[in-house]
Amino acid sequence: MAIMPKADDREGVAPIAFIDLVAQQARIRDKVEARLTAVLDHGRYIAGPEIEELETLLAEQVGAEHCIACSSGTDALVIPMMALELTPKDAVFVPAFTYNATANAVALAGGTPVFVDIRPDTFNMDPEDLKIRIGQARKAGLTPRLVCAVDLFGVPADYPALRAVCEAEGMELFADGAQSFGGEQDGRRVGSLADTTGTSFFPGKALGGYGDGGAVFTQSGEMAELCRSIRWHGTDEARAESVRVGLNGRMSSFQAGVLLEKAAIFWDEREARRRVAGIYDEGLDGLAQAQAIPRGTSSGYGYYTVQVDDRDAVRERLSEAGVPTAVYYRTPLHRMKAFARFLPETPLPNCERAAERVLSLPMHPYLSDAQAEFVCEAFAAAVR
Repeated sequence: MAIMPKADDREGVAPIAFIDLVAQQARIRDKVEARLTAVLDHGRYIAGPEIEELETLLAEQVGAEHCIACSSGTDALVIPMMALELTPKDAVFVPAFTYNATANAVALAGGTPVFVDIRPDTFNMDPEDLKIRIGQARKAGLTPRLVCAVDLFGVPADYPALRAVCEAEGMELFADGAQSFGGEQDGRRVGSLADTTGTSFFPGKALGGYGDGGAVFTQSGEMAELCRSIRWHGTDEARAESVRVGLNGRMSSFQAGVLLEKAAIFWDEREARRRVAGIYDEGLDGLAQAQAIPRGTSSGYGYYTVQVDDRDAVRERLSEAGVPTAVYYRTPLHRMKAFARFLPETPLPNCERAAERVLSLPMHPYLSDAQAEFVCEAFAAAVR
């Protein structure tokens, strides 16, 4: 095996952070503090002017007609699913290789999650396998109602192909864009690729707050109206009477203030993420299988993920070298206890294989070229 380099021994390299929120905060702290002070001054901690300002800004940035800020990325899926009034007889198709929030949202909203396999190169929902699962769902007595694709690690799913399936079957198309804000497909940004998109502002996301938060993007005025009502306990426009079942899905004014300042630098940070990804693409070529990004699609680079044999051993060697890594995800959803009653009729081999081989490397806008190059060097030593 090759001698492992050590980050601590390389000038200008150590330490390497998996996600660096400290450097980002140093860049915008004065402006964030001013935003928080403004909330303290006006005292509208819920539904302050920052909420509408953020919704307007984000809708414009992604090309959506409507943006509805909410309390978490999970609620950004639950709320529009509740608007569809799902029942246990309604099948909602989700990939099995993703974070559990996607399937949780379906169950919480009253539907039945049906797990779909992924494409082995993009990690995103396979439209061909989706067709198979639709047939299986019908045989099981379910009504195909909704597809909720996931833009895993930042790469938008194949929305043209998924939309064709949805239109043929009379289904809605949702996007779980929790990891893909800033991604694009065919000249359109995440947030405008599906009928409705939910995204997350968890602190570790490419656009993250200093606490939980999320947003729903939609082109439908009716959906937007329903989401605004549901996030405020299902009340009417005057918030005087409950007209439907809802929940407390509001975003705080403090989080909106933080996000406004982070959104102001987001697109500059996105280009920095792409710079880091370019170094990885070149430096890791031939060493690992990087996530595929189809023609006409660009990633938001929420994560940079590769597939590698003997993953855990490689990860241990990288840790010894001072390179932090993460595994998203070790267990596909259909293998989790919570979803045992939703077991698929046939296996999901690509989900199973990905769970054994994926490894995410440091990815944030404040990685220097030298640090990214060191990661590649350490990776090369770890796999040889």
